[in-house]
Amino acid sequence: MTDDTPGRWATASGIAGAVGSGRISATAVAEDCLARIAALNPEVNAFTAVTARRALAEALSVDAAIAGGRPPGPLAGVPFAVKNLFDVEGLATLAGSKINRDRPPARRDALLIRRLRAAGAVLVGTLGMGEYAYDFTGENAHDGACRNPHDLSRMTGGSSSGCGAATAAGLAPISLGSDTNGSLRVPASLCGVFSLKPTYGRLPRTGTFSFVDSLDHLGPFARSARDLALAHDAMQGPDDGDHACSRRPPDPVLSGLDALPGDMTVGLPGGWFARNLGEATQEAIEMVSEALTSLGVAQVPVDLDAAEAGRAAAYLVTNSESAAFHLDRLRARAAEFDPDTRDRFLAGALLPAAWVARAQRVRAWWLARALEVFAGVDALVVPATPVSAPLRGETRLALGGRVLPLRPNLGLLAQPFSCIGLPVVTVPVFLPGELPVGVQIVTPPWCEGRALAIARALERTGLARAHPPALPIPEAPLRRSATAL
Repeated sequence: MTDDTPGRWATASGIAGAVGSGRISATAVAEDCLARIAALNPEVNAFTAVTARRALAEALSVDAAIAGGRPPGPLAGVPFAVKNLFDVEGLATLAGSKINRDRPPARRDALLIRRLRAAGAVLVGTLGMGEYAYDFTGENAHDGACRNPHDLSRMTGGSSSGCGAATAAGLAPISLGSDTNGSLRVPASLCGVFSLKPTYGRLPRTGTFSFVDSLDHLGPFARSARDLALAHDAMQGPDDGDHACSRRPPDPVLSGLDALPGDMTVGLPGGWFARNLGEATQEAIEMVSEALTSLGVAQVPVDLDAAEAGRAAAYLVTNSESAAFHLDRLRARAAEFDPDTRDRFLAGALLPAAWVARAQRVRAWWLARALEVFAGVDALVVPATPVSAPLRGETRLALGGRVLPLRPNLGLLAQPFSCIGLPVVTVPVFLPGELPVGVQIVTPPWCEGRALAIARALERTGLARAHPPALPIPEAPLRRSATAL
């Protein structure tokens, strides 16, 4: 399936080009997408709500704009779905929980949904996630486990589990998730898709349910670097509804996507990042290094051992801040939490204030160390997860001769970069005969365009590419009516 051909594995840019040129209607794209969700979502368990009537109405409005000679937008007719911590008008904002099902329906869409809609995209539903985003596995006690489209017996990763599964399964070419300690990058890695965690404060969080305010990022999943850039450009811009949102004007990245600087130097961290790799992840890093060499990109070893302390600081900040946010729910409705999530919140509520204060100091120190490293390199290339997707229900992780608890350690390579708010693009690497594993491209603050250009260059080599999953992906149009959903 090429980028300019609409179909089951089409990219967002391919769909938008086909709809904008009149080769296919937005309505036909929406009907096909909804029928595919109906057929395959029971297998992957990605969606918690399908907004079929709304999607068809939005698609009709795109078709009407085109018929009337009005610009349909850069994402014309592109289906997208959102993690269910985004407000969607008419739906309760679940945030993966049982308790939030009692909330009244949202009265307005989250801001990023509105911005994608203004660009012509069509919302098809909301996606499952770990309870209150405190999860790396994708196994929700209330909605069941999301299943990895490349092997249904495997985890998707979390907490943006539905996003990873839906994007990888071809149920939505773009999805929106969140990342506090790795919740974009872990599912992208395990499900074999691209993700973008922008700089902290780049995209407004207005109209979303918080996890850890000082760490929460929002960002897109997609099946190509170009689609990430399209979505990112459509969503940029300051907003007063999020106190942490930067006042920086939009910084479009799409126009520079294919302009990889010729004198670029990439850092390859050792230490913490080299000690915590399984064999498949090590091989993926080596393959990316070879691809960068073929592109003429210089590579140097760098010392990032401060990341281990940064990760510890992230844990303490996460535990204490999230516990404070949920304290009233813990007091009133403790029995309705997933016991694992509840216990983590309770532990956070008992942390000594001195520990949290020290964690904040370590966090600032770690940021300073990382910025020093960036004085000598343009980007870092590090693994996103220590292993490829574990089996669902697995609780232990064998790594470097040690056996570790799986749930907290799936994100041990991602957490340090959320703690200091750096932008990260995750690219998928499929080893021959193996499950995918992701590699992080980390850049200095506000350099999302640079990370995306590197991702795009790796994509052009043929290495970093999303692949259709083992689930059936028929190329003939489905005839089932989406209105029956």
